[in-house]
Amino acid sequence: MKKIITLSILLATANITLFAADLDLEKKWSQVIEAIARVESECNPKAVSRCGRYVGYLQISKVLVRECNRIAGRNEFTNADRYDKQKSIDMFITYMERFNPEGNIEKAIRLWNSGDRNCMNHKASTEGYYRRVMSKFTIQATSE
Repeated sequence: MKKIITLSILLATANITLFAADLDLEKKWSQVIEAIARVESECNPKAVSRCGRYVGYLQISKVLVRECNRIAGRNEFTNADRYDKQKSIDMFITYMERFNPEGNIEKAIRLWNSGDRNCMNHKASTEGYYRRVMSKFTIQATSE
């Protein structure tokens, strides 16, 4: 009986730790996500791009949904989730943890714009986007 109780406590503690880690990741990325959302959709979770391929708070494509599901190893996200602000943030974090585990802000912005995992090797193609996002990031960071 004592072993079962100890195991239950350990499992509960592990779940709390994992949940806290998720919150830490969101907090870590919150300013970057907010700046990207300002550029992408003016923070509108119902926004649709002119071409119709990118939607939601972070302007997510169906291709990114598939990639995040591949990373997760299961169908965690749906195309409808692109219109959900929190699910969009979850997809951003999933993508960054896989392809930008070091948490480099510049790489995060350029990667989000291009989808190219080698985006740091040819910055010219994402320079304008990077500058727009950083201008929103700087404004937000200094206003707090």
